[in-house]
Parts: sequence; C-alpha cells; structure tokens
Amino acid sequence: MVSKKLPKDTLPEQLLELALKSGAETAEVYQSRSLSRPVFFEANRLKQLETSQAEGTALRLWYNGRPGLAVAYGVVEPQALVERALSLSQLNQPETLELNSNFQPSYPDLGQDVPVEKLVEWGKETIALIRDVYPEVLCNGDWECDVETTRLVNTKGLDCYYTDTTLSCYISAEWVRGDDILSVSDGETERGNLQPQKLAQQILQRLAWAKENVPPPHGRVPVLFTSKAADMLWGTVQAALNAKRVLEGASPWTERIGKLVVSPSLTLYQDPQAGPYSCPFDDEGTPTQPMVFIQNGELQNFYCDRATASQLGIFSTGNGFRPSLGSYPTPGLFNFLIQPGSGSLPELIELLNDGLIVDQMLGSSGISGDFSINVDLGYRVQNGQVIGRVKDTMVAGNVYTALKQLAKLGSDTDWNGSCYTPSLIVEGLSTTGRSN
Repeated sequence: MVSKKLPKDTLPEQLLELALKSGAETAEVYQSRSLSRPVFFEANRLKQLETSQAEGTALRLWYNGRPGLAVAYGVVEPQALVERALSLSQLNQPETLELNSNFQPSYPDLGQDVPVEKLVEWGKETIALIRDVYPEVLCNGDWECDVETTRLVNTKGLDCYYTDTTLSCYISAEWVRGDDILSVSDGETERGNLQPQKLAQQILQRLAWAKENVPPPHGRVPVLFTSKAADMLWGTVQAALNAKRVLEGASPWTERIGKLVVSPSLTLYQDPQAGPYSCPFDDEGTPTQPMVFIQNGELQNFYCDRATASQLGIFSTGNGFRPSLGSYPTPGLFNFLIQPGSGSLPELIELLNDGLIVDQMLGSSGISGDFSINVDLGYRVQNGQVIGRVKDTMVAGNVYTALKQLAKLGSDTDWNGSCYTPSLIVEGLSTTGRSN
C-alpha cells in the first residue's frame, strides 16, 4: 500500500515570487498531483496491475492587466514557466482581475485508501457472480484507487488545498449468440467502498432482459430512461442553468427565474457534501455551496464563476472550474442531484402498457434540447413486463418538452458520473426502429 497523502512542495511559492520579480502585478498557481493504481481484467481474468503518478502545474499571471497562462507537467523549471506565461500575456487583451484573497482555510481529506489486493478481490468477485449465472459471458473491466491533491495559491493571500481519494470500477459483459453480439456495461464511483454484488446484479438484470430480441415500438410511446441513461436529459438542463449561457443569450431560461420550466415533480440542486464528486472549493478558491437550481419545477438560480458573476452583478456560486489544466476557469458543476420520487425500477416498468426502456445510448443533446439518439441497449415493455431487447432503434424529441411531460420519477437514485439521478418515465418522444 502507498501513502495516501502526497507531500506538499514549495514550487507554487517559487513561481509566485518569480512572477512578481518579473513585473507581474499578481499571479496564481493551480497544482494537481495524482497517484493512480488501476487493476485490469480481460476475458474474465486478471490481466495487469499498474501504478501511475502525474503532476501538473498551471501558472496564471497578469502583466499590465493582460493575463498569461502557462502549463507544465512533471518536473518544472520555474523561471522558464514564468517567462512563457509573460510571453503569452502579450497576446491577450487587458481584463478585470477576479481573484480570491486573504483566505487560507483548512479542509479535511476526503475518502479512504484501499490496497491493490482489495481491488483485485472486488474484480474477481464481480466477474464470478456474473459468470455463475452466464458462464458463456466474457467480462472486461478495471478497478481503480485514485489519490488526487489539489492546491490553489495566489499573491493575494489565498492558499487552499485538499486530498481526495476515490474508488471507481467499470465492467462490460459481452454475450455472443451466433451473429448477435450483446454488450452490457456499468460502473461505480465511490469513496471508501465499492459494491461488487450491486454491480453484478445490475449486469445480470440487463442480461436477463436481453435473452430475446423483439421488434421495437413505433410512434409516440412512453420512454423509461434508467438512472444510467437519464444523464442525457440532465446534460441539457445543466447547460441551460449555466450563467455564462445566460449572458450569451443562449439559455432558453434567461428570463425565467421564478417561473415553471419543467414538471413540478422535479427539484434539482448541488450539494458540496454529497457523493464521490463533492469538493470543498472550486478552481478559483471560492468555497462550494449548496444551491437549489429548480424547486418543484420553478427556476431558482443559475451557477457561475467569478468573472460571470461580476458581469451579472452577483456573487460567485463557487462553480468556477477548469475543463483542463491549461484552461481558464469557467462555470461548471461538481455534482448535480435530482430529488427522487417514488417507485423502484420494477415498479416503474409495471406502469408501462407498451413502452421502451433506454439503458445505453449513442448520442447526446445540446442546449437547444433537440435530440435524436441511437439506442445502444434498450428493451420493449408490454403489459408491465420486459419482453426482450430491441435493436436498430432511435428515440427523438426535445429535452425541455420531455421534462414538462414527466409521467413518473423513480426512487432508484444512483450516481452516473457526477449526476445523481433516478430513473424516470417521459411522454411525447418519438421512437422508430427496424422490425426483426
């Protein structure tokens, strides 16, 4: 087992000092250091163990009001990085400085480390549970423990950092039946513990539903998005809640604060204490905060970073994140939660007289809300029972319209990436497919 804590170093302080000596008015260093230990399984067997360590440093400075951002990975030559940032600043226009100051909080570490032996044990157990029922299935997957330390420090007195240890796994099960190849996949990300039995059961349920291939429904039928597939809908909602999109006039909800924008059954929020993607501060050093975006269908708040907040005349919501180390902070979400309704997944299925379950898909929806997706893994429901798997099927519609026509919200909330969502049934979507 390796030490969970990655040692602190003095590189950020060196960079800040050199930046000021080189004439910068102010500077900021964002540092990310990670230690990853994945174990890989292929064709039902343990394939390999790995250990990888990475470190990235981003220096952002302002020279004559012009920002310059330079990035280095691994060993850093401080003077060279400062000179690169200074050179890049000459290519940019002056901007209003938006930095946190005089803030040095102490944050506890998150998550717990686990030994590689435990990761191997979880992998073997999951695969064994699946193959006990379907011995002909080939399973591939990886189980991983990742330790990441994030530090943000600037010349205005900000210095904040924390270490986050997360566990994750992903498994795919391939079932070859003559010319028919079925691939079912699922995963889990948590802190402290993973659940092989739960993961295996989810795979087994999908395999059982897919024993028979059946014709898809046609026309407008109720569509049940499982918690694994529902994030396609929430991705569009997250874009509409982005305050930067409001400034650009791209969000359809720009003038809708206090008004009904989705079904009254929906309450959407973020929680800095919830789940494996929670974090104490954003990439600008602003503490993250709980916030309700939509309550009982009514729009309450947008999320923003410091620059967007300044343009809107409000305070940052603690949602300034970097899409990559070499990017400037922009409004983003650390997690997104949907308040569950009532009814398990089997109970939601029982409500469908003739409908479609979407569990895996190819495609997405932009901020317009319009989508046309290929169903990678879906099932036909008749009289409240799953009768088989559908192939060559597409679903089309509009996200905003669908969320206004929400028929039922389940209680089976689960993390799919940073989105915590239940399954849900929506009306008004169009389905097309080829009959087998």
